[in-house]
Amino acid sequence: MFLGALAAPADVIHLKNGRTIWADQVRETKDRVEYDLGEDTYAIPKSSVERIDSGGVAPVPAGSGAGPKTIVPDITPSAPWFKDEADVAERVIRDGKVDTDALAGFAAAANPELVATAYFLAGKHESDHGNFPQAKRYYESALRFQPDNSTLLIYYAATLMRTGLAAEALSYAQHAASVAPSSPDAMAMLGFVQFACDHTPDAIRSWKQSLALRPDAAVSQSLARAARESSAESDFSQRESSHFNLHFEGKNSSETFRRDLLSTLDSDYDDLVRDLGYSPRNNIAVTLYTEQTFFDVTRAPSWSGAINDGKLRIPISGVPSITPELARILKHELTHSFVSQMSGNRCPTWLNEGIAQIEEGKSSASYGHELAKLFAAGNEIPFNLLEGSFMSFSAPEATTAYAESMAAAEYIRDAYGMSEITRILELLSKGSSTEAALRATVHSDYRQLRDEMTRTLKEKYGE
Repeated sequence: MFLGALAAPADVIHLKNGRTIWADQVRETKDRVEYDLGEDTYAIPKSSVERIDSGGVAPVPAGSGAGPKTIVPDITPSAPWFKDEADVAERVIRDGKVDTDALAGFAAAANPELVATAYFLAGKHESDHGNFPQAKRYYESALRFQPDNSTLLIYYAATLMRTGLAAEALSYAQHAASVAPSSPDAMAMLGFVQFACDHTPDAIRSWKQSLALRPDAAVSQSLARAARESSAESDFSQRESSHFNLHFEGKNSSETFRRDLLSTLDSDYDDLVRDLGYSPRNNIAVTLYTEQTFFDVTRAPSWSGAINDGKLRIPISGVPSITPELARILKHELTHSFVSQMSGNRCPTWLNEGIAQIEEGKSSASYGHELAKLFAAGNEIPFNLLEGSFMSFSAPEATTAYAESMAAAEYIRDAYGMSEITRILELLSKGSSTEAALRATVHSDYRQLRDEMTRTLKEKYGE
């Protein structure tokens, strides 16, 4: 079954600027408040805190991030279950961690099903804790022993999706559906992979088959979204270049405009390869919409200029040629595709947006003075709140979030070099948390990064 997030008790930190932070645990020291979220610890100045309440219920974050985010609900396929799973779990998972010695002991056994079960449980443990790169390796080991197990295939396809490898996931999702055609989970996962691979009609068919086998709210929501896209793009044409698949409605754009747009994207692609030292594995889908169709399909907030949800979706109403503003938007959104793949879909939104703004040519100098005052007063949005979606922000909040993101990325680039930004993305792709990646590269956790930025902003722009 597809499972939603469950609310859990939490401590609530109320900031003086009106914002709130939901934490697993809060501790106070003389001059700061420390709090835990999962395995990470954060800190903020006590001067920015109004009060702390205990026993609240944390809300479920809404919306997707401003960069590409993989739409894959948490899954627990109903069948086939693994033999002796409970007994194996007791030996493989100890004290909340995978026991690698026990796992090695199973690997030496002559029972393929038992070995596959052990690796599957290790992978599921890592998946449940957000360490998808390590989960991917465990699932690969399990599949060597049971390549036709639909549960393994579903989990592996989901993990490939979450690490930005949708194209690689397709064959595994197709195999899962072929060996378990009556599994609603297998059909649903196939739909998610097909949609991410720009095979929307196929995704619609797979999701309809899944829903016929078992109703599911998450699948129904995804089907409705795909149906909106399919309806809006029913008479669209397509053109391909060496790196892009362009979808467009002929009457709303000229042949010259489309040719120039692809040329601009190809040039941007080459720039990003040079800057980031990386080239995406697969072609990137780009769709041109009228203004109204863009918001009908994406349901994006009114302040959005474009969306990258794995596909670049761009409104072009009234734009007869590649204007400087459109060129900036194209570079910005394309950067998200690079960052997403480089980080295995694990880049925090603040860094993703910061890199994208740098690449499009923006600078924080235009509002450096306001940022300096914001950080000096302790009224900035804390970085951990900028790790997730910006989509639920109001327009003023989004403006602040983007400004802070760019200032942070600029600071890292100027102080340590662009190479350290790419190293952070590489570490994230291997399963590192954001703060661990920062400590390994720029030797700062969020508190230290905030303090260094506060000092730098004051030196450059005053208070």
